[in-house]
Amino acid sequence: MKKCENIVLAALNAKYIHPCPALYSLKEYAREYRDRIRICEFTINQRPEEIIEALYQKKPDLLAFSCYIWNITQTLQICRILHILMPEVPVWLGGPEVSFEDGSFLKEHPFITGVMRGEGEKVFRMLMDHYICGTFRLDDIPGILWREAAQEEWTGNERIREGRSFLPVDLVEMDELPFLYEDLSLFRNRIIYYESSRGCPFSCSYCMSSTEKRVRLRSLDKVFGELAFFMRAGVPQVKFTDRTFNCSPERTRRIWSWLLEHDNGITNFHFEIEANLLDEDLLTLLGRMRPGLVQTEIGVQSVNPLTLRAVSRNEDVARILHSAEVIRKNGNMHLHLDLIAGLPYEDYASMRESFRAVYSIHPHELQLGFLKLLKGCGLYRDKEEFGIVSSPFAPYEVLKTRWLSYEDILRLKGVERVLEIYYNSAQYPCTIRALERFFPDPLSLFEELADFCREKDGMAHSGSRLAQTALLHAFACAAAPEEEEAWNERTVLDLYLRENAKSRPQWAEDPSGMRDQLHSFWEQEERTGNLFPEFRGKRAGTLKRMFHMERFTRICEEAALTAGYETDGKAVKEGLYPALWLLFDYRHRDPVTGNARTLLLAEGADGRIFSL
Repeated sequence: MKKCENIVLAALNAKYIHPCPALYSLKEYAREYRDRIRICEFTINQRPEEIIEALYQKKPDLLAFSCYIWNITQTLQICRILHILMPEVPVWLGGPEVSFEDGSFLKEHPFITGVMRGEGEKVFRMLMDHYICGTFRLDDIPGILWREAAQEEWTGNERIREGRSFLPVDLVEMDELPFLYEDLSLFRNRIIYYESSRGCPFSCSYCMSSTEKRVRLRSLDKVFGELAFFMRAGVPQVKFTDRTFNCSPERTRRIWSWLLEHDNGITNFHFEIEANLLDEDLLTLLGRMRPGLVQTEIGVQSVNPLTLRAVSRNEDVARILHSAEVIRKNGNMHLHLDLIAGLPYEDYASMRESFRAVYSIHPHELQLGFLKLLKGCGLYRDKEEFGIVSSPFAPYEVLKTRWLSYEDILRLKGVERVLEIYYNSAQYPCTIRALERFFPDPLSLFEELADFCREKDGMAHSGSRLAQTALLHAFACAAAPEEEEAWNERTVLDLYLRENAKSRPQWAEDPSGMRDQLHSFWEQEERTGNLFPEFRGKRAGTLKRMFHMERFTRICEEAALTAGYETDGKAVKEGLYPALWLLFDYRHRDPVTGNARTLLLAEGADGRIFSL
C-alpha cells in the first residue's frame, strides 16, 4: 500500500456562507497529521467539471467526502469521475447520509473504497494511522465498511468487509473535541457554527438525532472561553448546532445569563430549543436580552395529538405555543417556528389547523417543511405501516401518505414558495397582515396567493422585488377591490421599509406634486437640525437624498403603528391632519426584522410637514 502524504477532505456545501464544520473537526482531531491534510470546500451550485478539476490538481493520495442529503448525488457523480482519472486513490465517505449504509452500497458504487459510519473524529484519526503510519489495520477500526482489494485498483468484485464486526466507535467526550476557529480568516463572510453538545434526549422518529440517546455536554469553562473569543473578534453571528440546546435548563440559564452579561452589542446567537423546557424564569431571561442578541428556532411540527404520539413527540402543545407567544411579544428576538407536512395522521384539515395555530403567533419565520425519510430513523422503518411514500432519491422527500395525496403535497408546496417570498422574507408585513382579514384562515390566504402566482406564470418566484410587489398588489386588489387605495399605500410602505427603492411602483402617488413640501421640510431641517442635530447645516438637497419620505392618507393608523405610535394615525380620520408622513432612516435598522427605522410626521392644513 502506498504511503499517503497528501490527504484531501472535501465537501459540497449548500451555499458558500455555509462551511462544513465536520471537515475542520476531523482535521484538528487528527492534529498529528494536519500538515498533510487539506480541506477543499465547494458548493452544490458549482459545475461538477470545476470541482473535479480542482480536486484532481491537488494530486491527493487519499480523498474523503462529507455526505449529506443535499450533496450526496453530486458527490457520488464526482467520485465516479475521479476514480476513472485516479483509480489508485482511495475514496472514503462519511457523514449522516452514509452512516446507515451496508455492503450493498459499496456493491452499487464500486468506485468508493469505504464508508465511515457514525461519529467521525476517532474513526478518521485511525484511518490516518492506517494510511500514513500503518499502525492500524482496517480490520481493527470500528464503525467502517470497506472494499478489500488485493491490488492497487478495484474491479467491483472485491470482498466487502466491516471493521470489528461493525462495532460502533467509542464516542468522543465533548471536551476532547478541538476548537475550530482559531484562524477566523478561514471563515470570513461565512456562518460560524458552534457545537456545545451532541445527542438529543428525545426520540422523534423522523429525526436522525433520535438515534443517539446520550447527551454529551462541553464544559461551561470551555464554552464561555470560546464564546468570549467570538465576541472579542466581533463575529456577526454564531449558530449553535446543538440539537436541543436547552435540554439542561440550568445549563441554559447559565449560558444565557453569561451572554447577557458579556454582550458586545454586535454578535447574534442562534439556538434550536425545546419550548416545553422553557420555564417562566428562562422566558423572563430571554425578555431581558438586547434586541438582536439571541434568536430562537422551535420545532412545533404539528398540533395534532395523534400525529405527535405516532412520531414519539410527547409534547404539551399549549405550553409550546405559550412560550412562543411570550418570545414573540417580547419583540427583542427573531422567532422561527417549524411545521412538517407528511407526518402520520396529518391530513389536509389537520395541516390547516396546525398552520393556523402556529401562524397565530405571527413568528418572524414559519418554515413549512416536508417530511424526509432518512435511513436510521424510526419513521423510515415504519413507513409501510403509515403508508408513507417518499422519493427514492435524496433528499427522500415525502410524495404522499395515507392522509395526504400527491395533489395535496403539491398544493402545500405552492404555499411554501409564496410563504418564503411574502412572509418569511419579512418584506411585506403591512400588506400581509391586512390581507389576513379577508380570508377564513391563514392557510387559505397563502393557498390563494400561490394559485394567483401560478396563474401569472410564477412571476413571484423569479422576478425582481418590484415585480414581486406588483404581483402582491394585484392579488390584494383582487381579494378586496374596495380597498384598492389602501393597498396602494400598504405595498408602497412595505417596499420602502426595507430599501430606498430607485424604481417607484406605478400605483404609488406621484411625488412631483410634493416637491415643494419636501424641499421646505428639508430646508427647515438644514436650519434647525430638529430631527437630526448631527446634520444641522448640511444642505437640504443632500439630506433629501439620504432619507426617503412617504405620504399616507388611507392607512394612517397602520403607518403610525409601524413607526411605534399607538394613536396618532387616528388624527387624520378625526380631521386634525390632512395626512401623515413616514420618514425612513436606512442608517438604522431594526435588529430583529431588518426594516428601516421610521419617524412619524404630520402634514398641517397649510401643507407644512412637521414632527410629532
